[in-house]
Amino acid sequence: MPVENGDMPAPVTVSVTRHVDPSQSSEMREWVQAGTSLAERFDGFLGSGWVRPSEGSPDWHMLYRFADADALAAWEASPQRAWWLEAAEGNIEATHVEKRTGIEGWFEAPPGEPAATPQSPPRWKQMVVIFLVFFPLSLVSNVVASATIGDLPLPLRVLVSVLVMTPLMTYVFLPWVTRRMAWWLRPRVASSP
Repeated sequence: MPVENGDMPAPVTVSVTRHVDPSQSSEMREWVQAGTSLAERFDGFLGSGWVRPSEGSPDWHMLYRFADADALAAWEASPQRAWWLEAAEGNIEATHVEKRTGIEGWFEAPPGEPAATPQSPPRWKQMVVIFLVFFPLSLVSNVVASATIGDLPLPLRVLVSVLVMTPLMTYVFLPWVTRRMAWWLRPRVASSP
C-alpha cells in the first residue's frame, strides 16, 4: 500500500481516458453518474469528475479518488463495478488508465532512465516546476475570467476558473514542462568506471 510520510496511507487518484462516440454523449453522462452513485457507497470514496477537450470530442477524461489503495482495490474488485463496466461494453472503450498517489506521479523517471536515478525529485524542485505552470496559467485565467465572467459571484468565478485550469494543467502544461525540465529535475548520474 502506498504511504506518504512513512505512516499514513496515501489517497489514490485514478485517471481514465475513455473513447466514446460523440452521438452517445447523453448516454455517457448517465453511465458516468451511475458509476459515481455506485462508488459513493464504498468506504474511502473521495470523489470523481470528468472533462472533455471539446463538445464533439470522442475522448472523456475521468478521475476518481479513494482514500487509500485498499479502498480502491475493494471498489475495483466489486461486483457493482463489474456490472457497471459491463453495461457500457461495446460502446465505451478505456484507452488509457493511470493511478497516482500524489503530484509526484508527474515527476517519475521516464522509462529507460537508469535505476540509480531517484524515483521523484526533491519536493522543492517539484514546487518550482508547479509554480512555473500554475502562476502564468492562473494569471491568464484571472484575466480571461475578469473579462468574460466578471459579473458572476466570486465563488462561481473561481469554480469556473478551476474547472478550466485543472485539466489544462494536468493533461497539457504540467507534463509538457516536466519533460522540458527533466535535465534539472533528474540530472543524470555520472556513470562509474
